[in-house]
Amino acid sequence: MSKLHVCIKINGEDREFQVAPDDKLLEVIRREGYSGTKRGCNAGACGSCTVLLDGKIVYACLLFAFQAHGRRVDTIESVGDFDNPHPIQKALVEEGAVQCGFCIPGIILAAKSLMDVNPTPTDDELKIHMDGNLCRCTGYEKIESALRKVIAAGGAK
Repeated sequence: MSKLHVCIKINGEDREFQVAPDDKLLEVIRREGYSGTKRGCNAGACGSCTVLLDGKIVYACLLFAFQAHGRRVDTIESVGDFDNPHPIQKALVEEGAVQCGFCIPGIILAAKSLMDVNPTPTDDELKIHMDGNLCRCTGYEKIESALRKVIAAGGAK
């Protein structure tokens, strides 16, 4: 099988890769060290592999790597870090919404993508937008509470 040459801007950095035609974006970004993006169901049903493609959420387990050629991909590594957490990350920790943490990168990116275009979504808009991210630990109440806290403060910019 011949390899394809793809250029992707990942977290603001121009990167070039040789990929097989059937390589999923998830496989490529994890292989390149972006381990915050998780492999969950591998069928686009759980949201743990969520990344932003040109600012919109996509499931990296469903997208072929070549489909990201010439585009911008943001992973959880671009959002914040331990010393300088993003407001969404900070609120999730403060509200006790982080337990095992497996789903949290996808939840953060999904919430960020919404608040980037609508800093103060309604509860219904928030629930609809976050519907593609599953969490088996928290029961969602603490996650929703944390996101409402960020919204009440004016959004996540």
